[in-house]
Amino acid sequence: MYKFSRQWVIFPLLITIALFLFINIFPRFYTAQSVRSPGKAKENVHNEFPKNDFSIVRKISSNTDDPCDTIHIGMVCSGYKAHLYFHTLLKSLFFYGVNPIHLHILTNKMSEGILGTLLRTWNVPQVNVTFYDMTKYTHEVRWIPNVHYSGIHGLLKLLFPKIISLNETDKLLVLDTDLIIVSDIYELWKLFSMFNEKQAVGIVENQSNYYLGSNVWPAIGRGFNSGVLLYKLSVLRNINWSRLWMSITKQNVLMYGTTHLADQDIINSLLKEHPDLLFEVPCVWNTQLSDHTMSYECYKDKKVKIIHWNSPKKYKVENKDGDYFRNIATGFQEYNGNLLRKKLHFCDSSTDEIESQTEEVCSEFHNFSKISWRTILYIREYKDSLFVENDVTFVAQLSYDRLQTIEDVVKSWPGPISFTLYVSDYELAKAISFISSSEILQERLNVAYHAVFKDGDYYPINTLRNIGLKNVHTPYVFLADIDFLPSKNLYEILCKYITSMGSLKKKALIVPAFEIAKYGGQIPSEKKQLLSELDDKSVIPFLSNIWAPGHSPTDYDNWKTSSEPYKVKWAVDYEPYIVVRSDVVAYDERFVGFGWNKVSHIMELEAQNYQFIVLPDVFIVHKPHTPSYDIGRFRNSATYRLCLHILKEDFIKKLNKEYNRSFAYMNVTMNSPTFRRRKRNFYQGQTTVETNTDYPVIME
Repeated sequence: MYKFSRQWVIFPLLITIALFLFINIFPRFYTAQSVRSPGKAKENVHNEFPKNDFSIVRKISSNTDDPCDTIHIGMVCSGYKAHLYFHTLLKSLFFYGVNPIHLHILTNKMSEGILGTLLRTWNVPQVNVTFYDMTKYTHEVRWIPNVHYSGIHGLLKLLFPKIISLNETDKLLVLDTDLIIVSDIYELWKLFSMFNEKQAVGIVENQSNYYLGSNVWPAIGRGFNSGVLLYKLSVLRNINWSRLWMSITKQNVLMYGTTHLADQDIINSLLKEHPDLLFEVPCVWNTQLSDHTMSYECYKDKKVKIIHWNSPKKYKVENKDGDYFRNIATGFQEYNGNLLRKKLHFCDSSTDEIESQTEEVCSEFHNFSKISWRTILYIREYKDSLFVENDVTFVAQLSYDRLQTIEDVVKSWPGPISFTLYVSDYELAKAISFISSSEILQERLNVAYHAVFKDGDYYPINTLRNIGLKNVHTPYVFLADIDFLPSKNLYEILCKYITSMGSLKKKALIVPAFEIAKYGGQIPSEKKQLLSELDDKSVIPFLSNIWAPGHSPTDYDNWKTSSEPYKVKWAVDYEPYIVVRSDVVAYDERFVGFGWNKVSHIMELEAQNYQFIVLPDVFIVHKPHTPSYDIGRFRNSATYRLCLHILKEDFIKKLNKEYNRSFAYMNVTMNSPTFRRRKRNFYQGQTTVETNTDYPVIME
């Protein structure tokens, strides 16, 4: 009886203890093991990524606990290659993510302008950015001997715990720019909740045996890769992180010499001495594709979350699944980033209400200029040319189908050039490949290339011109078009004229424009040859046979015999190609597509009382090409032409008010009988001929 009772007392007690252990101890043990060595998912890695068509806009992760929890991300980004990697990284980040993002970018002033322009013009909802000037901090790491290919930039990630204010955030993801994210980054952010009170650095194990070799900095086992870091900032501040890593670095420099992997060597040696700081992140959050990677052992049976191109070869790295991973990268390079502007979750209660759609016929045309154009400046390395007195930059814009014409311009113009490309994401990748492989273009570092991404049906020609104009580094600009070739020594001659004429304040130097009139005609390079071809009419003044007002005020008859610059008077619809100071008034960006985009700019110069001076011994020649889509729209749509005219009226009203002028215009409004009649004619299929004189503008 006694034994029976004793068993029934002890047995429930053992069950109670077991339940306590199961509920309170085992989950922690299981979680720790899962984080360090996640269980096998038995899923094929190739099912994990979006297909190359990227037909969906953005995915909403089912694992997102709080879609309004802001994720703070730190990055070091400087240089045109880093800018392009950054752009691709952000597309992958935005594609999978839902949560608000706050970017903390350590960079220099030039890159700040480029990246700031990209983020401002991209205008992705719920994305904020703070820039930090790296020049204020480089002295703190410059003393470290380092031979890593990233240079001093590879050491700056050590400084984020000091730079980022705890009032801003206590948690920070620090990412390299050469990453492609293929999962919702919030899953990584949530790992902070698993840190204990001492853990402060979340990091993925190194997927090579580098740290098992000789003459390397110390590390725990195979060490850890610093391409993805989770910083618990409050803990790092409490242990005086800056003093700690500096002290350990000084010791190891004496023992092991220079760092070969920059901040990674320092972080590994620090974690070796202070392993309690370590939180090991699952390997899938940093799938490393270096030359000697063993990352396959991670992703062969787990879902990859981040691809890391941690090799100087980047996308050209050799890997057993390299083609597959490169396809992922190419997919995001070519993915239309404009689709990522869609806001999936509203975390700001003060979001603007969507304006009701108007039925105004011209609303689409007029509202197009309000689009925020996603822009990347300096997609290739750019260096100012050697000092040239009164230097002048050739400024032009182009669409992807005109890409090959830039080789001819570059051959003809040795001075600085600013090209603004209007491209899709796919076309940008192809354009970079073309430029990089061109023997003519790859060696020219004084050619700036800027990319504006396609959005909508109209060509934002004046926006493109303004971007090119705004980003020149010379005191003067030649405002040209891409399909013109300069005469011989045009660049050098223009520099001399500018020097002899002073500052060009309120002056515009006109370079006369011509075109080939006969099939197979040769493009002349000197005035003597041009005059000969004018005589046999194989070359004619530009557009003289279809749109004489555009260039006739240049007075070509006078130019033929002149040897000195001469002044001409502005006239209605005049649109010459000019050399002016680079601080010239911007183009009016409301003019898109075909019609009055350049005329309006010249008209505003006239309103500002500019002098127009024709140069006698220089010229440009237009190369024939197929008509643009916007010219076709102008030819075939009476509504398009009418809407353009209404925009002209608004522009002239603005000039009259701003400059106290009295330019006259035909007053046609949307409610007038004239408009209603033309609208009726349009829907009955009537059109007018292609000419800007369809709605004349005259002077009183």
